[in-house]
Amino acid sequence: MRDEETDDTRYEVVINHEEQYSIWPADRELPAGWRKAGKNGTKRECLAHIDEVWTDMRPLSLRLAMAKAAEDPTG
Repeated sequence: MRDEETDDTRYEVVINHEEQYSIWPADRELPAGWRKAGKNGTKRECLAHIDEVWTDMRPLSLRLAMAKAAEDPTG
C-alpha cells in the first residue's frame, strides 16, 4: 500500500445504485454498478468530498423503505 504522502494516484469519487460512495483510481475502468460522482483529485481531496456529501450512510433502499413506513405506519 502506498504511503499517502507519496501517493500520486489520481482518484475518482464513485457512487453506486444505493448512493454509497467510494474512490477509484481514475485511470482504471469502473467496476460494474458504479458511476462517476463528478469529483476527482488526490485521495485526500476525494475523501474530503465524500465526507461533505455523504451525510446519511444508510443505503437508498433502506431510506426509501423507512420513509414509506413513516408515511403508512399500518404497513
